[in-house]
Amino acid sequence: MALTGRAALLSALGSIPVGILEPGWTGILAVNGPLALACACDYALAAPVRRLLLTRSGDTSVRLGDTANVTLTVTNPTRRPLRAQLRDAWPPSAWQPGTETAASRHRLAVPPGERRRVTTRLRPTRRGDRQADLVTIRSYGPLGLFTRQSAHKVPWTVRVLPPFTSRKHLPSRLARLRELDGRTSALTRGEGTEFDSLREYVPGDDTRSIDWRATARQSSVAVRTWRPERDRHILLVLDTGRTSAGRVGDAPRLDASMDAALLLAALASRAGDRLALLAYDRRVRALVQGSTGGDVLPSLVNAMATLEPELVETDARGLTTTALRTAPRRSLMVLLTTLDAAPVEQGLLPVLPQLTRRHTVLVASVADPHIARMAQARGNAEAVYEAAAAARAQDERRRTAEQLRRHGVTVVDATPEELAPALADAYLALKAAGRL
Repeated sequence: MALTGRAALLSALGSIPVGILEPGWTGILAVNGPLALACACDYALAAPVRRLLLTRSGDTSVRLGDTANVTLTVTNPTRRPLRAQLRDAWPPSAWQPGTETAASRHRLAVPPGERRRVTTRLRPTRRGDRQADLVTIRSYGPLGLFTRQSAHKVPWTVRVLPPFTSRKHLPSRLARLRELDGRTSALTRGEGTEFDSLREYVPGDDTRSIDWRATARQSSVAVRTWRPERDRHILLVLDTGRTSAGRVGDAPRLDASMDAALLLAALASRAGDRLALLAYDRRVRALVQGSTGGDVLPSLVNAMATLEPELVETDARGLTTTALRTAPRRSLMVLLTTLDAAPVEQGLLPVLPQLTRRHTVLVASVADPHIARMAQARGNAEAVYEAAAAARAQDERRRTAEQLRRHGVTVVDATPEELAPALADAYLALKAAGRL
């Protein structure tokens, strides 16, 4: 059988490989003199790896589910050509399962005094900061008998942002917002609290909007038109306590809450309202204030990127105190939390009057679609028991929501896919009714 590569060379030199020379560099120790000379020459001609210069460039942030490109520039300041294999190591969550080996390893050849670039494509599976690990380079001699190997620390951080999958609902909600603002031909009549203009009465108009003084000055009946309030204050409060860690589908409840908060923030910023964000469990995990206009959404996304559920019971009194301090003026306070009976009855309800006395309060909660499917199950005794348990859980959530409504709170309870648009609709309804 014909031999190729190093096997053919070893056979030609009549040698027997016997092992590895020492840790840190590998090769083949032979009992044949000519082979020993060839190995020594191969080692001597391999480019030294410790003298290589490495720098990074590329993406510093990426949305979850998208691809980030991080470029590694390798400069060879030596007089020997570099023939190498390179491994750019990152945390396991920086890759899709099964893709790390192919994505992190590169072959490169760098002539003396030149540089080459290799690009590592990351596709993270979790939010947060992903920091680069060691870059390991293995330099080969021209015969491929010996290698020099060294690891380099080349720092780089890629922040993985929330995916904001609900942005697909933004165009339809902006269209409704334009109707409320009177920027389309379908002007919303008799809603809002800020006077906009006068126009002629048409059948179906609210008679309470008739301007009798203007009517007396002209031959036709005049009515006032209104536009929704602008420059209102909205505080988004994310409960990051233990209930936010419960998984609904493939993600924690906190992720669905953040997605809904982002859609509301995008919509409210277009409406000219001011937004702030507070993430709290037993202490402040994130706080965003003072951002305006186009800076609002990037600031919120960046603050949410590193948030993780904390396995502690949320301190409702501390949350209330911090929220009131964060929003000293009358605001719409959107609390994204649970509707489970115990946390609400023992934690939120006792302190709720402090919030509703000064602010308009909206509670949004993530419902588990698996509970709804269980409630429809039939066919055997086990399925019937599951349906009964699901029906009881749904009834408890309805009772808890009703308790909140009796305190003047607007409640949105929806599945992860439906929560963001439902919350946006509730905001538009409050704005149209002049309750902000």
